Amino acid sequence: MYIPKHFRQTDKQALYDLIYDYPLATVVVNTRAGISANHIPLIICRERPGLVLQGHIAAANPLWKSEISGKTLAIFQGPHAYISPSWYATKKQHGKVVPTWNYTSAHACGDLRFIDDDGWKMKFLHSLTDKQESRQPEPWSVADAPGDFTEKMLAAIVGLEIAVTELSGKWKVSQNQPEKNRAGVRDALCAGGNPDAEQLSGY
Repeated sequence: MYIPKHFRQTDKQALYDLIYDYPLATVVVNTRAGISANHIPLIICRERPGLVLQGHIAAANPLWKSEISGKTLAIFQGPHAYISPSWYATKKQHGKVVPTWNYTSAHACGDLRFIDDDGWKMKFLHSLTDKQESRQPEPWSVADAPGDFTEKMLAAIVGLEIAVTELSGKWKVSQNQPEKNRAGVRDALCAGGNPDAEQLSGY
């Protein structure tokens, strides 16, 4: 990922927070058959040293039986929005402005392994589900489903872990603009009625 110095995010906690808040990752691997990209919700394993991401795929997905070459890349996309030149105060002064797109993203690169173990998969599903269901007024639990049904579902998935060896982030949020332009961008993002854009205005 190309990251100009003024857009580079070096705060590890900020990167972890983005992964936590926007867990749906694009997981990219190089296989013998070519590049494979899958969209997988990943969670941070709090019980392991370093940064370990956990997820799962369908057992029918040929990825887990593929010959993988090199590292695996997980791409997390945070808030993003189109930025209009009309939001810049300097537009009225000299007109030398162009549209752009602001966004936040994290790239986690590491070693991938697959885990076909019912105990691991059940523990992972509880962690993933409990995290997402915590926002619901009446949280659903894996234990709410019949046991035989859950066992059948477990057989249909394979777990995965990515032991991250490199983590980078890019916060492209108008840092290269004068403050009066940045203020115009924040105001417009907040006024547009788009929750994602409103979230971006706080970065």
